[in-house]
Amino acid sequence: MSDMLTIKGLYKRFGDKQVLNGLDLSVPEHSVYGFIGKNGAGKTTTMKMILGLLKPDNGEINVFGEKVVYGQTATNRYIGYLPDVPEFYPFMTAREYLTFCGEISGMAKQDIQSRCNELLALVGLKDEKHRIKGFSRGMKQRLGIATALFNRPRLLICDEPTSALDPVGRKEILDILLAAKDETTVLFSTHILSDIERICTDVAFLNCGNIAVQGTIEDIKQKYRTKDHILEFCDEHTVKCILKAFPKLMQADNNQLILRDDALLYEVFAFIAAKKLPLVKFTSVEPTLESMFLEVIAK
Repeated sequence: MSDMLTIKGLYKRFGDKQVLNGLDLSVPEHSVYGFIGKNGAGKTTTMKMILGLLKPDNGEINVFGEKVVYGQTATNRYIGYLPDVPEFYPFMTAREYLTFCGEISGMAKQDIQSRCNELLALVGLKDEKHRIKGFSRGMKQRLGIATALFNRPRLLICDEPTSALDPVGRKEILDILLAAKDETTVLFSTHILSDIERICTDVAFLNCGNIAVQGTIEDIKQKYRTKDHILEFCDEHTVKCILKAFPKLMQADNNQLILRDDALLYEVFAFIAAKKLPLVKFTSVEPTLESMFLEVIAK
């Protein structure tokens, strides 16, 4: 699989703040790629540079093998973009707005009609007759995705598409992005890590101006950290006894210990059995993106 987007050595400073510090990023074709970072980490800055709207201090960006040049939007013919707060003509209906988008892009009338039907069905607005001014935030986000997909882009960029939505609205947007994967590559930025785990194939952690970790979610989980093993006991005395023998274990609430070293697991159980200590519960928990991201930014 080839890369739809590659970024090498990207730098950007605003005044005395170094926002991007040698960022490298590769987004595989037909992936759903999660771009994770704290608020203010540089996600929107990166996306504006991909679109040629902001000049990097240094570095190179390629979309579909073609170099992005600041101020020249030739590579944007491959890109559909959904900003965090999309704007529309409020007096239009969804169908009228999409038809307008098709007309100004020079599409044939018959193609515009069929594409409108296809996209309005995809985003759940096919039977919506109200003016856009009466749309909820979630409906506007759905129309924004339809607009961004209208010209069948190779790359769909979404900037915090679910940040202001309720759980139902977030699920609707994520389902649409997942469905769009069949015809485009999806790159979306967010700080909501559960959204990434729900639909993404690949992910990148942005921290201190560069990418700390990137790759497929499965590879990162396998490589970055093993499972957490949680042991729960009936009293604090037992917990202290085990901690004395195995100081690498971490103490949690409710008389629980967390073990992250698989090699120690059998030794701990042998110790518990030999001392006849009462074990209330044992659970193995898969690492989450949230736990891994928190570890990354803590370093």
